Amino acid sequence: MKRFLRKFSDDDKGAVTVDWVVITAGVVSLGIAVTTLITTNTETLASSAATAIAASGN
Repeated sequence: MKRFLRKFSDDDKGAVTVDWVVITAGVVSLGIAVTTLITTNTETLASSAATAIAASGN
């Protein structure tokens, strides 16, 4: 039993997988944040441009 526990505690094959999952989650979260920021600012810019165009047509 001691041998099994020692072998189990020394096995770190899954640690690399966990690292990649964390890195991937961070990249995906950053992508979502950037997409949200760009979308929001684009909608604001388009609304401002539409208002300016409408105001200059009168």
